[in-house]
Amino acid sequence: MLGMSDKLTQQVRWLANILAQSKRVACLTGAGVSAESGVATFREAGGLWEGHRPEDVATPEAFARDKEMVWRFYLARREGLLAVKPNPAHYALADLQEMCPQFDLITQNVDGLHDIAGSRDVNKLHGDIWIDRCTKCGYEQRVDTVSETIPTCAKCGALARPGIVWFGEMLPDGAIDRAARAAVAAEVMLVVGTSCLVQPAASLVVPEKLKKHNK
Repeated sequence: MLGMSDKLTQQVRWLANILAQSKRVACLTGAGVSAESGVATFREAGGLWEGHRPEDVATPEAFARDKEMVWRFYLARREGLLAVKPNPAHYALADLQEMCPQFDLITQNVDGLHDIAGSRDVNKLHGDIWIDRCTKCGYEQRVDTVSETIPTCAKCGALARPGIVWFGEMLPDGAIDRAARAAVAAEVMLVVGTSCLVQPAASLVVPEKLKKHNK
């Protein structure tokens, strides 16, 4: 009778064999991947939103009401991420991208750890916390340090906002369609570190819901 470790070894070998034979692979990642690096998940007790109602920090209305408070929250998030590093899962996915002829990485995370690990062309469904987006001209600037003041646009000087998707906002242009096409075309779809409860990302693992994108 096989022990748990033997069964796990068999499962890993089985998956590795399938991946080695696949030319098109897609992967959807969520907060569980970054949790291993110490990034708080959305729903965990004492986690990221503890002490802050989502409507206080993650909606366009909140930003319009109190820009300074919202920015303090996101600058604190950036400060926390400076001490965080990718974990083996991030690096494994980056390595897999190099080995697979077509590998599409789709993430619900905004922390940028996939980029740091070496993944290329990451489809970031919920945006990127390291982007400042101008509220006037729309210019986007990537930053790698934490500002001591509310960020402004490097192009026109107007107020900037975090480049992430807030509650009630649409996903980045084309992001979900691109992700759906990748999921439909994939021979293997990996789902890593996500409960698949948040839409529309959750629809990526339900083939019937993707048919309209397979054009």
